[in-house]
Parts: sequence; structure tokens; C-alpha cells
Amino acid sequence: MDRLLARLERTFLGRLAIERLAWILTVGMGATFVLVTLHPELTGMLVLDPTLALHQPWRFVTNLFLPPTTSMFWVLFSLYFFWLTGTAIEQTWGAFKFNVFYFVGALGTTAAAFFLDQPVTNVWLNTSVLFAFATLFPDFTILLFFIIPIRIKWLALAMAVFLGYRAMHDSMAAHIAMAAAFANYFLFFSGHLLALARGQRMVMRQAVRRASFLTDPARDVAIASRSCAICGAKQSEGADIRVCSCAKCGGKPRDLCLEHARNH
Repeated sequence: MDRLLARLERTFLGRLAIERLAWILTVGMGATFVLVTLHPELTGMLVLDPTLALHQPWRFVTNLFLPPTTSMFWVLFSLYFFWLTGTAIEQTWGAFKFNVFYFVGALGTTAAAFFLDQPVTNVWLNTSVLFAFATLFPDFTILLFFIIPIRIKWLALAMAVFLGYRAMHDSMAAHIAMAAAFANYFLFFSGHLLALARGQRMVMRQAVRRASFLTDPARDVAIASRSCAICGAKQSEGADIRVCSCAKCGGKPRDLCLEHARNH
């Protein structure tokens, strides 16, 4: 994926990338919030309604600037958080890669609207930016509500649980809209997620092997029955038995108590 994006960026497409896209979207959503707060009736003219979009093409663009909420309190936090996460991703990836990520999600949202033949918003598209940020910077700490410090990976996990809950109770149309908006995330991070899953499985297998080794009764009996080959002192009676394979022992490992291991 990265190689393909690098090739595309070297073409004329690289010059079409929109710099500071996260900032532009944040300012646009803030301005739209003020507009629809003063004139609520305008909201219906901005959403991506597939029955009207072909005759009112501005909806393909204005849909991206819909505010995440109508609450004055929540909109401040939501816009700040989107700007923070989007800007960090853009600085890490570069403008072109972030543009591709965001607009692939936007195309997925648009496709879902026409497939379902019903209006959709940008809420899941913007949520995909949160998941991308949490994948890139899992230990980044933010101030939730500007007060509570929390690592971004836990916030993303809470959002994933919420999405799972929504998936169990929402309609199939909502599932399709959600999956389409997250197409960019799975396209860009599928390899990372697979590698992470393989790493976690390996860690779990190693943990199981260590646990079985530590709790192996046969191993415990074998250790307890070890005794010094010279004096016969037994580990089960408190002797400190060591394994020695020095030249004096003929190169073959044998059990010796600590004293004879040092002086034999």
C-alpha cells in the first residue's frame, strides 16, 4: 500500500493533495455549526441525499462539513479532537496519504448513500480518523472533556464496543453505511492488524508454554529428586544443587551441591 501511494504521489496526483486538510475540515464544520444553529432549516440542504445530490451536486462536498453534533458543549470537544487527530496523522503520513485515506472513506460513504438510497452523514467517516490515530499513537494521552487524562487506545476501544453494540441493534442499512465509511481504515491498516493479531497469538502461546513448564508435576518431581553426585546431598532436603559440565566432570553434566560445584 505504501509503495503504491509513493508511486502515485510522484505523479501529478501528488500536486493535487490538499495541505492542512484536517484544519480545513475543522473550520468548515465549525462554520457550518454556526450556520445551522442560526438557520436549522439549512441542514436538509447540506446532507448527502442520493435522490437530490445529482441535481444539487454541492451536497457531495457540504456533507463533509456537517458538524458532529448540535450541542455547543460537545461541538467544541469534537472539533478540537478531530483537528488534533487529523493534523497528527497528516504530519506523520504527509498530506497526500492523509488525503487518500480521508477521501477513500468519503467515497465509501457516498457509495453507501446511493446503494441504500437514503441520506448519510459524515459521522462514521470522522470516526475512522479516530481509529487511525489510535492505531498510530495508541499511548497518546488526551484530556477527555479537557479534564480527564486518558490514553487514546482506551477511548478507541470504548468506541469499538459502542460500534459493536450499534451493530447488534441497528438495521442492515446502518451496518452497510458504517462498513463503507470504514473502508479506508481497513484498507490502510489491515496489514498492521493482521501482524498485531499474529503477535498476540504468539505471546499467548509462549505464555501457555511457560505456565505449563512452571506447573509440570514431572518437572517438579525431577527437580526435587536431584542430589549431589559426590556427597549425596538432596535438593528436597534443602541442598543447593547445581549442574556442572566442566572438564573435571568429563564434559558431561552432573548434579553437584554448591560446595562441591565450587571445589571439586
